[in-house]
Amino acid sequence: MIIQELLNVINKHVPFSSSESWDNTGLLIGTEDSEVSGVLTTLDCTMEVVNEAIDNDMNTIIAHHPLIFKGVQNITDKSYGPIIRKLIQNDINLIALHTNLDVHPKGVSYMIGNQIGLKNMSVLDEQLETYYKVQIYVPDKDVDMMKAAFVKHHLTQIGEYSEVFFQSQGKGQFKPSENANPHIGKSNTIETVYETKLEFKVEEKDKLLAQQLIYENHPYEEPVFDFIEIKKNAGIGLGIIGELEQTQSIKEFVENYKEKIQIPAVRFIGNNKATINKIAIVGGAGIEYAQLAKSKQADLFITGDVKHHEALDAIADGINVLDVNHYSEYVMKEGLKSLLEEWTQQSIKVKVSTINTDPYEYM
Repeated sequence: MIIQELLNVINKHVPFSSSESWDNTGLLIGTEDSEVSGVLTTLDCTMEVVNEAIDNDMNTIIAHHPLIFKGVQNITDKSYGPIIRKLIQNDINLIALHTNLDVHPKGVSYMIGNQIGLKNMSVLDEQLETYYKVQIYVPDKDVDMMKAAFVKHHLTQIGEYSEVFFQSQGKGQFKPSENANPHIGKSNTIETVYETKLEFKVEEKDKLLAQQLIYENHPYEEPVFDFIEIKKNAGIGLGIIGELEQTQSIKEFVENYKEKIQIPAVRFIGNNKATINKIAIVGGAGIEYAQLAKSKQADLFITGDVKHHEALDAIADGINVLDVNHYSEYVMKEGLKSLLEEWTQQSIKVKVSTINTDPYEYM
């Protein structure tokens, strides 16, 4: 498998287009036609992780946090320069899966929830998907030509099904003016034509292309068509919410959490006398979802990087929060390994990095 094929597989399951606009995902360093000798999964790409990849003869690193995040103005012997230079010098490809992995139904938050034993997990903030049902009226003899235009640009695919159309027959009527140049009929004469109503679905990103193809390929000067907007749950979104097998005290849960996630310390915000059963999780920094978690009756919200005033806000709003920094995201290394092996049908070697890239020392 070459890098481009690996990217295609990943994109099918965690589309890079589902990343936040500010994010930087995909192939950050590397060559698309290079053969994949092995994949090392990690939370962050540090120099130690690069050395581990070299020692294990693995030429591809997949990290959750992008090494190249803000614009790179120079590559020197300072900052991240040595890491970037070593990746390039050793022909190691670096791929980032960040917010696109976060919103995957079995992404980072799900992996954390699974690690601590949550049941009945569902997406906390499920995204809506917009698509359009296209309706267009075409003379019967031109239907196949019209279909072919859409099929050529892969606009009529639903999941694993391609060339998906619905059509019904009817009669169309029109009267061209003296200045018209009708494909069928004569000026100032009412014309009746047997037509087919052609219907198909397009994604939001393909709406303009579909409209362009209609004007380019429809035989009429003024084709009649509709784009009907439809929204549905996309099945992806940030965070998860689930339940413990049995109600626990805050103290009991925190001790279990620290043991299962292997984190030495956490910060709790709220009522430490509370009992909890329903838990919401947003891996990384996601305090802005605390109110949503509360609205869904979560007894505890787990996230990271909570600031002082945000902690005070949570207390004022009666929301229990467990601040675990970014530490618990390390479980994505093992979770991503399992996903990659499933997606590639174990056709490539995947290894979990043994390096702990957490920058904090707990004292």
